[in-house]
Amino acid sequence: MPEGHTIHRLAQDHTERFAGRPVRVSSPQGRFAESAALLDGRHLESAEAHGKHLFLELGDAWIHIHLGLFGKLGFGPAPAPPATDTVRLRLLNPEHWADLRGPTACALIGEAEKKAIHERLGPDPLRPADDPDRAWKRISRSRTTVAALLMDQKVIAGVGNVYRAEVLFRHGIDPYRLGKDLTRGEWDALWADLAVLMREGVRNNRIDTVRDEHLPGAMGRPPRVDDHGGEVYVYRRANMPCHICGTEVRTAGLAARNLFWCPTCQQR
Repeated sequence: MPEGHTIHRLAQDHTERFAGRPVRVSSPQGRFAESAALLDGRHLESAEAHGKHLFLELGDAWIHIHLGLFGKLGFGPAPAPPATDTVRLRLLNPEHWADLRGPTACALIGEAEKKAIHERLGPDPLRPADDPDRAWKRISRSRTTVAALLMDQKVIAGVGNVYRAEVLFRHGIDPYRLGKDLTRGEWDALWADLAVLMREGVRNNRIDTVRDEHLPGAMGRPPRVDDHGGEVYVYRRANMPCHICGTEVRTAGLAARNLFWCPTCQQR
């Protein structure tokens, strides 16, 4: 599932290509056809993200998109290719097209429904106005592990499996520590680091979490070869030596996802 930086990047992509102009809206697949007909020809006023949710504003309504595990959003220059019957939503103007396939959610919603989605989500490190205190209030009294809390979108929005594993490693925090055992200073540092890492993710359109002094060139090690891309410390490096201490990176299931950590660098 795409992490929050990807959705914020998609919001930027929509803004750059479609904002402030009329847009043709269609649903070649047919599952969004009725709503597309209501929106066709309206101006795209704005695009925004909150965690893993994308919102496209067209007049007095919003298209709410959640890609889920299988959703894909692709862009291209006009003219658009013939649409296949897998395209749930197509946006089109004289210069650009965007196709949405396989999302978990693609729905026409109003302001009240949009507000309800925001209210059930935790603060997002990529939304400047979001308050990390909201997350801290839940974390500081929780007996759930820090690793599970970071993946709970009601606690903090946008963090996925990669950022979860990497930010805990960067701060030397054992993923099995309980939320109530985290200090306020540790939480503030985690939040600030997530904001920096995820902003870089938006800018580069990939996740890189390794500090300059630990990059392949600086350490004389080969670069990572993985279809996920980006340099990381522990994510998907199970049974490989830690870049810092050489200890074998461990993996285990937690909250229905694979967790990765270094038992030496991340102490309880």
